[in-house]
Amino acid sequence: MYSFSTCWNSGRHTDGRAMLREIRDLGFEYAELSHGIRLSLVPGILDAVSAGEIKISTLHNFCPLPVGVDKPSPNLYQFSSERARERELALKYTFKTFEFAKRVQAQLVVLHLGSMDLKDYGGKLEELLQRGEKDSPKYAKLLAEAVAKREAKKKYAVANLYDSLQKIIPEAERLGLKLGCENREGVHEIPLEPDFENFLRDFDSPAVCYWHDCGHAQIKENMGFIRHAEFLGTFTNRLAGFHVHDVIYPAGDHFLTGEGMIDYTALKPFVKPEHIKVFELSPRLPVEAVQRGIAHLKGIWGEE
Repeated sequence: MYSFSTCWNSGRHTDGRAMLREIRDLGFEYAELSHGIRLSLVPGILDAVSAGEIKISTLHNFCPLPVGVDKPSPNLYQFSSERARERELALKYTFKTFEFAKRVQAQLVVLHLGSMDLKDYGGKLEELLQRGEKDSPKYAKLLAEAVAKREAKKKYAVANLYDSLQKIIPEAERLGLKLGCENREGVHEIPLEPDFENFLRDFDSPAVCYWHDCGHAQIKENMGFIRHAEFLGTFTNRLAGFHVHDVIYPAGDHFLTGEGMIDYTALKPFVKPEHIKVFELSPRLPVEAVQRGIAHLKGIWGEE
């Protein structure tokens, strides 16, 4: 199943029905409601869904946006926060996302799981990559420091995340929703790549799935944390779907598929027709470019 994220066009629409019709006119039967859905877009979305104009594959937490928030904010409130009030708000608005998912008959909610307080290793690593210094002793030292520091600091963030998920998962199970736990591009974000397999083992509910963001994984490969295809292959038994976009070296993402560095042919063995494959493209891309990127990926992964 292919779907298309409203992150591409929600910002320029004032009517949710027109927003979804634009995606339908690209040839999509399904859309993902992303984390930039303002409350004013909701009535039109409900009209489009009830009229059978389009189906909703997935929602990206938080959706719709909380009152007073008018721009994409997937990390507005974090399950891992050291502040109890922030964790409470993360739960509150996640449950509102669940309610909206049921109203639009979506089957899965994509989640960012959290982060830890860590200095900006990602920015420093990216700067060295930009200068062509990946193989330098300086880069190796900084990467090793980043690995050690985040390992040392993850304990409390992970504990808070686990506590939050123990409240979220029963509600998802009750509603018949799946949770797509997304891999992230930030050095400070959790679960850490070596921990993701154990994380999924700790939460063995059928509601808990792995959600693979191709761009995020490529950025982590570029930095030296993982090997993209090998990392994806670890989670095939829990894989629910993909965010599809491309990366311009070293860390520019949400570019047009086929115009970056991701080897989608290498990922193809892990892709099945039942996976939800969501194009998550920059709003800067014009319609003609979007159509070209869609055709490029389907030429590799197939039409289903």
